[in-house]
Amino acid sequence: MIFQKGVLFVIHYPNGKLYQPSEPLSKPAKPVKKKELSFSNRGKTLEDEINETNTYYLNQQIAIIHKKPVPVQIVKVEYPSRSAAVIREAYFRTPSTTDYNGVWNGYYIDFEAKETESKTSFPLKNVHQHQVLHMKDVTNQKGIAFTIVKFSTLDRYFVVPFSVLHDAWRQMEKGGRKSIPLSIFETQTIEIRPGYNPRIDYLSAIKKLITNEE
Repeated sequence: MIFQKGVLFVIHYPNGKLYQPSEPLSKPAKPVKKKELSFSNRGKTLEDEINETNTYYLNQQIAIIHKKPVPVQIVKVEYPSRSAAVIREAYFRTPSTTDYNGVWNGYYIDFEAKETESKTSFPLKNVHQHQVLHMKDVTNQKGIAFTIVKFSTLDRYFVVPFSVLHDAWRQMEKGGRKSIPLSIFETQTIEIRPGYNPRIDYLSAIKKLITNEE
């Protein structure tokens, strides 16, 4: 179940299993005062920052990258008043893959965006197996798959090549650790310094990845 803007949603996967978000969500007891945002955009979610970046890329004709819509089938709606409709139950028609995809400079781009409050590691429970399989399929077709991870407490951003995520995932399946330590991010991924326009210039990191591969 999800509370969003005062509306209760009950979402199911295609197999009928109840959807449980990776982060617990609860209905706020009282309105929360919005944080004052500084020049550094503190208080915004990673999704907000990526959406702003994608808008900049599009306006500047650098790339066309969008957030993927998630198809949902609504099965139960209640009407507490003539001017209001409340969705009580819905199902994902298909399992979600990754958050974003598009085209840049002739390359197909496909990536996931994740946040963690941990200061020392990124929990792999935040990633789902079907997402890993999808990114593997993308790379097999010569597309570019990666994950953008934000350590929100540290205000640090990393572009994680799929190969790094895949290695950690396979180690976990073999009984290894269930997270990627910050030291791996600092040595095997590309850190992005947030800016103004674009806010999160992740394509600059992708250029480095392509150069390194060549």
